[in-house]
Amino acid sequence: MTAAGIIALAIGTGGCGDKGKKAEPAINAANMDTTVKAGDDFYKYANGKWLKNNPIPAEYSRYGAFEVLEEENYTQLKTILAEASADKNASTGTVNQKIRDFYNAGMDTLKIEKNGISPLKAELDQIDAFKTVADVQKMIIQQHASGNYPLFYLFSSPDEKNSNQVIATTYQGGLGLPDRDYYLSEDTRSKEIRASYLKHMAKMFVLAGSTPEQAAKDADMVMATETELAKISSTRLELRDPATNYNKTDLAGLQKMAPGIDWKAYFEGIKLTATNEINVGQPKFISGMAKMINTVPVDSWKVYFRWDLINSAAALLSSDFDKEHFAFYGTVLSGVKEQRPRWKRMIDQTSGSLGEAVGQLYVAKFFPPEAKKRMVELVNNLKVSLGERIEGLTWMSDATKKEAKLKLEKINVKIGYPDKWIDYSNLTIGTDSYYANQKSARQFGVNRDIAKIGKPVDRSEWGMTPQTINAYYSPNMNEIVFPAAILQPPFFFMDADDAVNYGAIGMVISHEMTHGFDDQGRQYDKEGNLHDWWLADDSKNFEAKTKVLVDQYDNYKILDSLHVNGKLTLGENIADLGGMNVAYNGLLKALKGKDKDAKIDGFTNDQRFFLSYAQVWRANIRDEETMRRLKEDVHSPGDARVNAIVYNIPAFYTAFNIQPGDKRYIAPENRANIW
Repeated sequence: MTAAGIIALAIGTGGCGDKGKKAEPAINAANMDTTVKAGDDFYKYANGKWLKNNPIPAEYSRYGAFEVLEEENYTQLKTILAEASADKNASTGTVNQKIRDFYNAGMDTLKIEKNGISPLKAELDQIDAFKTVADVQKMIIQQHASGNYPLFYLFSSPDEKNSNQVIATTYQGGLGLPDRDYYLSEDTRSKEIRASYLKHMAKMFVLAGSTPEQAAKDADMVMATETELAKISSTRLELRDPATNYNKTDLAGLQKMAPGIDWKAYFEGIKLTATNEINVGQPKFISGMAKMINTVPVDSWKVYFRWDLINSAAALLSSDFDKEHFAFYGTVLSGVKEQRPRWKRMIDQTSGSLGEAVGQLYVAKFFPPEAKKRMVELVNNLKVSLGERIEGLTWMSDATKKEAKLKLEKINVKIGYPDKWIDYSNLTIGTDSYYANQKSARQFGVNRDIAKIGKPVDRSEWGMTPQTINAYYSPNMNEIVFPAAILQPPFFFMDADDAVNYGAIGMVISHEMTHGFDDQGRQYDKEGNLHDWWLADDSKNFEAKTKVLVDQYDNYKILDSLHVNGKLTLGENIADLGGMNVAYNGLLKALKGKDKDAKIDGFTNDQRFFLSYAQVWRANIRDEETMRRLKEDVHSPGDARVNAIVYNIPAFYTAFNIQPGDKRYIAPENRANIW
C-alpha cells in the first residue's frame, strides 16, 4: 500500500469463528516443537509441529493462520450466499436480488462456456478498428470509465496536504506482470517469468482466434511495450516515499507535463468536472506514458489494448481462458497447484463487487456485539500504553513528543463495520451475463469514486469490508480500522487470558497505531496532512534507530540464498516491533496487582504473550510465492515477522531464558528499539 492509501496488516480475507466448533486451546503445546531451542528459532519452537502437520493444500500458495480463518469464512459466506441465491422472492432492485443474480450468473458455467469470448466482442471490434492516435485515446477513456485501467490509474484520494479535501490522483500502471523489476532484472527467476509470460500471452491470443505465428509476434509486441512502461515506472521502494509521490497540479499543469494526451477530453469522458486539483503520483511515468501514446505505432497499441482487455477479463470468460490465466498467475508466479472450487471464487467475486451488501448480511449473522465492546477497551488501554512509550523515549525531544502524543490522541478507531453502508441503488445486476455484471459493478465503483473528487472527505467510509481478515492504518485519515472478521482466534479470544489477547489482537492494535509513527506515517501530522512536525535532530535519531532494523532484515536469509529487503519492508517491521513493545507494556498494566508469573497450561504470562504472537504468523509457503513476495510485498515473511522481532525485546530473553550462546541471541547494544 502507498502512504496515500491504507497500510494493511497482511493479506487475507475471512470471517468470525464457528460457534459450534470445538475451540482449540489458545496456546496449544501440540503445535510446538520443543526440540528446537527458543533461542535458536522461536518461530519453529512455537509452531514447528503445526507446520509439519499442516501441508499446503493444492489450491493455496500459502497456508497458515490467515488461511485457516479464510476456510471458516468461506463456509459462513457460503451459507449467506446459498440463502441469497435461492431467494426467488427478492424484489428487483433490492440488495438481495443483486447478490443473488451476481452469484448465480457466476455459477452458471454452461452459459459462460457457451458465451466463450463473445462478451468482449464489441470492445475487441473497437480496438481492431483503431486507425489514429485519437482512437487510442478514446479507448483509454472508455476503458477507464468502465473500471478497467490500461496504462495508468486515476482515482479519488484525500489531498496529502489538505486531508479534508478529495482530489484526483494518477498512479502508474499498464503492466501485465506484477512489478517493473520482472521486466528489467536479469536474475534467473525474472528471466524464467518473462519467458513464461510470453508463452502465456501467445496461448491466450490463440484462444482468442489468432494463429500461433501471429500470437507469438503479438506476445513479443506486448512485451516490448510493457518493458518500455516498466523503464519509466518507479520502484516499489520509490513508491513508499509520500513526498516524492505528491505532485499537485491543475489541468493546465498536467497538460504541460504530459502533452501527449488531451486531458480535458479525458476528464470529460470519465465524467469528472472537478479537475482544479490533481495529484500526479509519478510525473516521470505519466510524462513518459503520454509520450509513448504518440510514438508507439497504432498497430502496436491495437495489440496492447487487445491483450489488456483479454487479460483483465480472462477469469470471467469460458474455462479455456480462465484455466490458462490461472496457469500463469496462479501456478507460475505463486506455485499454486490447482484453482479453488468455483463456488469459492464466486464468493470472492461477489464479496468484492458487492462488499458492503454482503458485509451487512455477514455482520447480522456472525458478528457478536460483545466483541466490539471488548475491542474498545483494548484500544483505549493500548493508546495509553503507546503514550507511555512515547513519553519514555530518550532519543526524542520534548517538543516532538508533545506533537506525537497529540497525534496519538487524535487517532480515530473503527471497529467491526461501518455506521453507514454503501447505497447500491444505482448498481444494475442482471441474469444474462456474468461478464456484464462484473463490468456493471466496476463501473458503479468508478462512478462512486469519481463523484467524491472535489468534495470534502467522508470520514465515515471504510477501506475494507467487515468480512475481511485484516486491519489497517490510514495516514490521511489518521485512523485505525479493525473489520469484524479479524476479531476471532487466533487474533482475538473472547474468553482467553490477557496474555494471549495482548500478544495477538493487542499486538495488531498496537501495530496499526505504530504505523502512524513508522517511516511513512511519521511524515503525516495529527490531521493526516503530509507535514514535517519533527525537529531535525529527532529525525536523525529516528533514522539511526531504523537503520538497525533495516540491517537486521537485510541479513535475514530466506530459501538459503535470498534475503528480506529491509528498506522495502521497513514500515511494517517498525509497526511489528513497536506493536510488540506497546502490547507488552499494555499487558503489564493489565496484570498489575496479579501474579505475573502464574502459569496456565504450563506457560507463564510472558511466555503465552510471545507464543500467541508467534502463532498468528505461522504458515507454510511455496517457494514460488516466497520469491514473489520478497520482490513485491512490503510485509516480511511470517518467520521473519516473528524471529526478527522477538530477539530485540528484553522481556523475551527473560521469558525463555535466552543465552548468549543461542543462535539468534542479539547483544543488548545491538538490538533495535524505536517506539
